[in-house]
Amino acid sequence: MNAPPVQLRIAREARVAFASDLHLSVSEPDTAEMALTALRDQARGCAHLFLLGDLFEMWVGDDGADALAQRLASLLSDLALEGTHLWLMRGNRDFLLDVQAPQLHAARFSSRCSATLLDDPCLIDLHGARTLLAHGDAYCTDDTVYQQWRATCRQPAWQQAMLSRSLAEREALGRQAREHSEAGKREQSDALMDVNLMAVEAAMQAAQADQLIHGHTHRPALHRWRDASGTERTRLVLPDWDARAGRGHVIVWQDGAPLAPG
Repeated sequence: MNAPPVQLRIAREARVAFASDLHLSVSEPDTAEMALTALRDQARGCAHLFLLGDLFEMWVGDDGADALAQRLASLLSDLALEGTHLWLMRGNRDFLLDVQAPQLHAARFSSRCSATLLDDPCLIDLHGARTLLAHGDAYCTDDTVYQQWRATCRQPAWQQAMLSRSLAEREALGRQAREHSEAGKREQSDALMDVNLMAVEAAMQAAQADQLIHGHTHRPALHRWRDASGTERTRLVLPDWDARAGRGHVIVWQDGAPLAPG
């Protein structure tokens, strides 16, 4: 099987910033301030900034952007004016990002950020290494209930039916879905909520990728191993953001490797 084409090539001298799982919400103002400040300060001067999903705690359509979303859009637009290329990816909490419907009458959120929306997954050449970028939820294959929901909510017909509802209805349904999801997490094992290594290796092999960068699991770490064929693999898991727990930082890639945070 032929490997997918590389969608972007980034030269080794270019500094690149990665972040995911900001979970921006007006109900968590300290986390929002922490994340927005870090993006402004740590991504400034980088050639590229990749935000790999779950920018928001809940996203029910581009017409529902609140003041916090507008702040993020303004911040990213300012970075773009300074020369940073901006890339967004949908996550499991903001899978309706940039989805258009005739009745919305709202500009795509990515355009308000001066950003480009990426497919999940997306293959790039990062400082000479074939690198797969993903949100990460697609690799949590042991959670079959979630995978069924993931397949359903990404169907165009389901999304158009959802967006045909009023904004108030969508927000109420979104809150119910989040409450149900959080209740379900408390009953799940840790292993069920993490990626499946076989799914990770299959995706990397299909893309002929040397490394994978993703978020979603809230288990930041740098993993290195050799698969059954003896091929060396690298997987970088981006951190989630939580001010109360002191978690969250932008990962900067420089000279072919991630810099230590701090």
